[in-house]
Amino acid sequence: MDAQGRGRADNIDPADQWVLNPNTGEYELRLTPSGAQSGVPRPRRGTPPTQARTRTAPVRDREAPARDREAPGTDVPGPRRRRGEPAEPLPGRRRGRTKPKKSKAKKVLLWTGGTMAFVLIAASGAAYAYLKHLEGNVQATDIGSSGADGFSKDEAFNLLIIGTDKRTGKGNEGYGDKNSVGHADTNILLHVSKDRTNATAMSIPRDLIVDIPECKTKMPDGTEKIIPPSQRVRFNTSLGQEERNPGCTMDTVKAVTGISVDHFAMVDFNAVKTLTSAVGGVDVCLAKDVDDPDSHLKLSAGKHTIEGEQALAFVRTRHSFGNQGDLDRIKVQQQFMASLMRKMSSGDTLTNPKKLIDLAEAATKALTVDTGIAKVGTLKDMALELKKVPPKNITFTTVPVIDNPAETVHATVVVNPTTAQPVFDAIKNDVSFTAVKQKAKKEKAEVAARLKGSRSSAADVRVDIYNGGAKAGSAQETLNWLQNTEGVLKSSQLGNADETTAKTTLEYSPDQADQARKLADLMGLPASAMKPGKSEKNAQGLPAIVLTLGKDFKGAGVPLTAATKAPAVDKSTADKTVCAK
Repeated sequence: MDAQGRGRADNIDPADQWVLNPNTGEYELRLTPSGAQSGVPRPRRGTPPTQARTRTAPVRDREAPARDREAPGTDVPGPRRRRGEPAEPLPGRRRGRTKPKKSKAKKVLLWTGGTMAFVLIAASGAAYAYLKHLEGNVQATDIGSSGADGFSKDEAFNLLIIGTDKRTGKGNEGYGDKNSVGHADTNILLHVSKDRTNATAMSIPRDLIVDIPECKTKMPDGTEKIIPPSQRVRFNTSLGQEERNPGCTMDTVKAVTGISVDHFAMVDFNAVKTLTSAVGGVDVCLAKDVDDPDSHLKLSAGKHTIEGEQALAFVRTRHSFGNQGDLDRIKVQQQFMASLMRKMSSGDTLTNPKKLIDLAEAATKALTVDTGIAKVGTLKDMALELKKVPPKNITFTTVPVIDNPAETVHATVVVNPTTAQPVFDAIKNDVSFTAVKQKAKKEKAEVAARLKGSRSSAADVRVDIYNGGAKAGSAQETLNWLQNTEGVLKSSQLGNADETTAKTTLEYSPDQADQARKLADLMGLPASAMKPGKSEKNAQGLPAIVLTLGKDFKGAGVPLTAATKAPAVDKSTADKTVCAK
């Protein structure tokens, strides 16, 4: 802000309004109206931030509504006994030496560092400093049961990025189909690993032939519409057509890949223009001259910095690269997004308050998300988790496909029946497509060691079975299989677990390790499913190991041992610059 503007409340530059909130110990951007007194006192002159004390308030997780999956067996006298859990620390001020707080500059980098992981969500996380100002920018869509209720910092997550061809916003009249209802034109399934060492961004071709399952969508008047399934149609019609919402697109992704999608983020043409302008342009490289009259892209071979209309033309062109089809355009879009990520995480952006403000405004105004992540605070949490993934371990790839054999003139594609499933399985099993440093080989060896040792006989295995997210009837099915086929007669099924879980687990006390190893052999469980801990008392008061069937459960007797290495795929990574051909 220039000298003439200082002191004028109606001409305050947001970049000058960073203040310390003593209640949280965080620096925040306060946009105080003219004549109003900020509710957050400024730190006294000469008082370092490290002297600020904070009080931690208890946070209660929202309980998810119970879902009926399975009733306990009739021979069980009572419900599951809840096992002991470590008590949470009492709320209040922590004792001991106060940890020095980060400087203002480091706080800014902490918030805005989320931009290095993924374009729109990360930019929204950078905006958390003034979330009250931005809260109204983000649009939210209720997708019902198609996604997760909230966001967990401790689990892997899948985010579907959707770019629509709907012509909304000033200056977009000349793009796309003017009558389009907003189809899923660009689709990227982003998987972020549980340990945050890697991420996979898998593009889904819009011309992929799929079966769209039945889905529910909420209408503007609040009523719910059930949309019947469609067979052998383009993937992009999973959105917009017949009033389908993004939840229908998420359901279609699961039907095609078997991968459950937790959340979605959707943008239109404006996002490319506003985001690239906010960061001062994105660097791209061309291996040849391009002059495309359809997209209006005209660039010479070599490196260029593009933004706004030119950036939109770059990601829309399909007749200038490769075989002039959608698959080659996808590769160019992936290269563009990687470059935008690098620009957003560069020092030139992170240390420039003006760029950060522009970026935050552009990102939140461009976004439509599901209600599970609609709060800017939740977007901030997601951004900070994304920030942990090194760009070199963010893999861009595409669903393996082949030309549609039903067509003489090939205009669409179908999933490759040979090579696609291993790719889907790798993502489902949280396997990286890049060579990442494991957190510790020692830790990996300790997990593998759980399967080493003696085994009891099947007749000596005493187990209680719970359904923690598998399809209804799975616990009873497993009980019947264990008793009638495998000879595990000391087994009981106790209905639903207290909480749903993504992975099947087997919990046992140290003196039951031989039983656990035997059951793991019978069930085909990996070492990671084994959880040394405590057993529980069964209906007869005897100690029993606990088998909880998760969402990954495939059926009684079907092994769950997951692949530990991803298949070879055509890919690129976010840290590399590639020239479009």
